[in-house]
Amino acid sequence: MTSRRPRLAITLGDPRGIGPEIVAAVLREPRLRALAEFVVVGPTHSEVECDDVVGRWSDGPAAEAGRLAGRAVERAARLALDGAVDGIVTAPLDKAALLAGGFDYPGHTEMLATLAGVPVAMMLASERLRVVLATTHIPLRAVPDALSAAGIANVAQTTREGLVHWFGIASPRLALCALNPHAGDGGRFGEEDDRLLAPAARACGLLGPFPADTVFVRAMRGEFDAVIAPYHDVGMTAIKVASFGSAVNVTLGLPFPRTSPDHGTALDIAGKGIADPASMVRAVEVAAEMVRRADAHAGTAPGALATRP
Repeated sequence: MTSRRPRLAITLGDPRGIGPEIVAAVLREPRLRALAEFVVVGPTHSEVECDDVVGRWSDGPAAEAGRLAGRAVERAARLALDGAVDGIVTAPLDKAALLAGGFDYPGHTEMLATLAGVPVAMMLASERLRVVLATTHIPLRAVPDALSAAGIANVAQTTREGLVHWFGIASPRLALCALNPHAGDGGRFGEEDDRLLAPAARACGLLGPFPADTVFVRAMRGEFDAVIAPYHDVGMTAIKVASFGSAVNVTLGLPFPRTSPDHGTALDIAGKGIADPASMVRAVEVAAEMVRRADAHAGTAPGALATRP
């Protein structure tokens, strides 16, 4: 890896939440300041002095908080796409406020995919476990219809490329988590695993599908480098039980690194000085590591960083 000091944009997230507090904690840490240069993106009057201002926060309604948070994500993504920063780290936003503020996205992942114009995959990663989602923020009842062989193949490809170029894993071992209990148990508890997931796994070189009650344990013991989960809660529950507070949300497939902490806005404790910045700190560390690995893979890494002079 090179010793170049990465330049990272950091968004403040929802100004009503703990985002400004945990960003302030990052900025106070000399070790992190030495690790990367930061461009803070957000509104004025929100505890943290911003380098790139997207408006003024005045303790307004949720819609105003969502509008400012959404504008900050737009601006940070533009900085990354233009090559002004090497990657972005996003503090939590409130999905309902984001919608009320005029941004019709389920969350950061879908918004960034649209802004960059590329397919992406949502991964939560820690030292113990990596989980990637085949479907993201949709109702549970919509999951079976949303799963497809093509969708699983796309997520698998995006995951492999991300683990190779951003995480330095030369030959990722990927497992597919089953949809139904006991992987359907021969069709007794559902046909999707035999009819859809198993053929899709074979076609794109995934191991499985394996039952949800064992596959994550096996990954934590070192059998797999990542597990692709068929829906949000089965994957997020596993990673957060295993590593809450030390996991990082990574958007794979973007032409730049993007990370965020593994928690939400925590509106109930905002402003009380008790927010734990550990996951935000780790998000900054991982983003900087990803930039350095992209430098090391110059000419082969996906996206803009590979072609930057």
